Amino acid sequence: MRGVHTDATLDVAAPDATCNADVSTALDADISTTHDGKVDIDLDRIAAASTVIDPAFLDTPQYIDEQLSDRLGRRVLVKIETLNPLRSFKGRGATFRIQQLPAGTVVVCASGGGNFGQAVAYAARQCGLRSEVFVPPTLSQLKTRRMAAFGAQVHVADHDHQSEATTFVDAAPERVLVVDGRDVAVAEGAGTIGIELMRDAGFDTVVLPLGDGALITGVARWIKAQAPDIRVVGVAAAPALVESWRAGRVMSIERRSAFAAAISITRPHPEAVQRTRALVDDMVMVEDHELVAAMHLTAHTLGILPEPAGAAGIAAIAGGHVAGNHIATVITGANADLAPYAEAWPRE
Repeated sequence: MRGVHTDATLDVAAPDATCNADVSTALDADISTTHDGKVDIDLDRIAAASTVIDPAFLDTPQYIDEQLSDRLGRRVLVKIETLNPLRSFKGRGATFRIQQLPAGTVVVCASGGGNFGQAVAYAARQCGLRSEVFVPPTLSQLKTRRMAAFGAQVHVADHDHQSEATTFVDAAPERVLVVDGRDVAVAEGAGTIGIELMRDAGFDTVVLPLGDGALITGVARWIKAQAPDIRVVGVAAAPALVESWRAGRVMSIERRSAFAAAISITRPHPEAVQRTRALVDDMVMVEDHELVAAMHLTAHTLGILPEPAGAAGIAAIAGGHVAGNHIATVITGANADLAPYAEAWPRE
């Protein structure tokens, strides 16, 4: 296992006023799901999250871009989650989860896509806590450098970054493993996107990237409570969560490509399968070439260069994988490492 070092000096700030506090109700349920068929994502906690999450991540732009809608052949409401210190939506869930941890906690996570690791590092520093992030050796160096810059000790795993993170946590009682897709507080923080989307109600379908499941289940929980007829569709670049959702059980399936690592998991958490089964109407797969085309389209119409997973919703709409006349989607991340995309980028 290798560490990633940075010239940046770790500056553990005094905790923000919202840290180390009981900011919502029934938080003892934050790392497990109920087993009676009910969804454990709590509407009151989503509402509470919208009042305590770092304002840098809240009230992000959402609008209908005429050029994009024209190219896609239907009206599309886009929400931009890239104009913040993390360049992704992950700060919502990570800050809400980490704000609930006691002082002195060492926050640990395994981050295969890289954006959640950055969010954990950022949120831990905001709360005056140390962070340790375990990543696979294939992760973009852009993302590992950004984690380190936010104050994390980054561990590049020799084998399984998730197993190494778990072993590390088991070695000391002050270490707490924060898990994207498992911890319900992460989904509830992401669910604040649903609150904001519903301010522009009128769409019939919402299309969201499908990584570990926190984003889509948090948003779906809020939207379905307000407007049950709105369809929620997930977009993945690997089949593990898609097939698990269909089968109703956890399935391990190797991914075909790491191009869109954030939506290319190989084994979902049981909690994610249970929540998506309860809340998501459909799931679709997109290919790498469709993601590249969507990145290109987004750059030309919105002036934003998303990373591959961040453009998944646009890829699914453009590829004809999703029905609907008025669709909402979210540009979820823009931590694009440009060098690997240069050869695949369309030439004009």
